[in-house]
Amino acid sequence: MYDKYRESDGMRILVDRLWPRGVSKRAAHLDRWLREIGPSNELRRWFGHKPERWKAFASRYRRELRSPENKKTLEELERLASKQTVTLLFSARDIEHNNAVVIQRALRKISPSRK
Repeated sequence: MYDKYRESDGMRILVDRLWPRGVSKRAAHLDRWLREIGPSNELRRWFGHKPERWKAFASRYRRELRSPENKKTLEELERLASKQTVTLLFSARDIEHNNAVVIQRALRKISPSRK
């Protein structure tokens, strides 16, 4: 969410439960906000964006993504990505340790040929 909008982003989808601090809705150039696929509040608070908790966070979040609701949302994301470029947006400033990375990997398992 903190990188500048680029037309090549395609469909921009926020995958966090909370709106990112300091970003206006206009500046976000957001197409969709899928709050429900973000990590649970308990998991998000526990992680606290501490890199030393990353592996455990990713494992716990993958478990959350296996819920029926999240599976449905992942399938919807995969369908969208099969038709156009999709950029997953997140509110963390750490580009390596965030929920969008876990979602992207889950999407690759659904459709391994996708980047």
